[in-house]
Amino acid sequence: MKAEDLKTKTADELQKLLLDTRKAQFNLRFQKTSGQADNPSEIRKLRRNVARIKTFLTQRRKEEAAAPKAKKTSSKKAA
Repeated sequence: MKAEDLKTKTADELQKLLLDTRKAQFNLRFQKTSGQADNPSEIRKLRRNVARIKTFLTQRRKEEAAAPKAKKTSSKKAA
């Protein structure tokens, strides 16, 4: 998954995508252990996608936390 794709998604969509990616990662780990994995490099790709999604979720949370602070400071009147 590319970063451009993640930028357009909402926080809820990112959470769902994170959950789906983690499930796929879990299943691939079991397949690798049992020797059924077709493409073991997929585990690496999924691990990086999880990190990428978490990064975007953290950025969104920081933006949301900073937004109310900006509104509070702009509502004060100069004396």
